[in-house]
Amino acid sequence: MTVESSSLSGGEPAVELSHVIRRFGKKTVLDGITMTVEPGELFGLLGPSGSGKTTLVKLITGIDKADEGSVRMLGQPMPRLSMLQRFGYMAQSDALYNELTARENLVFFASLYGLRGTHRNNRIREAMTIVNLLDDLNKPVAAYSGGMKRRLSLAISLLHEPDLLVLDEPTVGIDPVLRQSIWQELTAMRGRGTTIILTTHVMDEAEKCDRLALIRDGKLTAVDTPEAIKSRTGSQTIEQAFIALGGGAKS
Repeated sequence: MTVESSSLSGGEPAVELSHVIRRFGKKTVLDGITMTVEPGELFGLLGPSGSGKTTLVKLITGIDKADEGSVRMLGQPMPRLSMLQRFGYMAQSDALYNELTARENLVFFASLYGLRGTHRNNRIREAMTIVNLLDDLNKPVAAYSGGMKRRLSLAISLLHEPDLLVLDEPTVGIDPVLRQSIWQELTAMRGRGTTIILTTHVMDEAEKCDRLALIRDGKLTAVDTPEAIKSRTGSQTIEQAFIALGGGAKS
């Protein structure tokens, strides 16, 4: 299952998972996940709440560790601390310091990525422009709305122009106009060679991905292009295909 895209070189995968199992107590949250994400690919993870999407991205970024199987990012086994500067991660929950201003938050995270001086300041302005928060740069994060905090979290993940961007529900709580703007930037980043992995519940976002992994109860039900998945199930939309493959809401 490959993407028809000139950006995919057929070389080493950007992310490779092999027979990954993750348990919490007696509950198996991920069960035998094997998949690859190619360089320069915009790859979507689609599944209902509790399906294992967030656990999967935590394994990819090295925040969590698999009980069995292997996870490699950009050729390196994960978790690996030295990989921090090579990927950007936007979690489902905003990891922000509310008592600081947005600028102070950005400066702090920029220091973790090794950004300094003029380059750091330019990247802060560029990232905040993308998420339409430049005018609120010096406002305390405590005064931000929930949607503004999501946008600031996205700006932080973009700061260091990473090789790989991992976004967990990046557009939740963001208005449709800004969501369109963010998707334009994600598409542009993909065009510049950035590999992007994102989780989503939004079906029209899933349609924009090069490939999708459909996940249900910790198992993959399909990994392919949106068109191929629709064709396989005889569906007109990804939502119909998702339901056909057993991806409806849990009972």
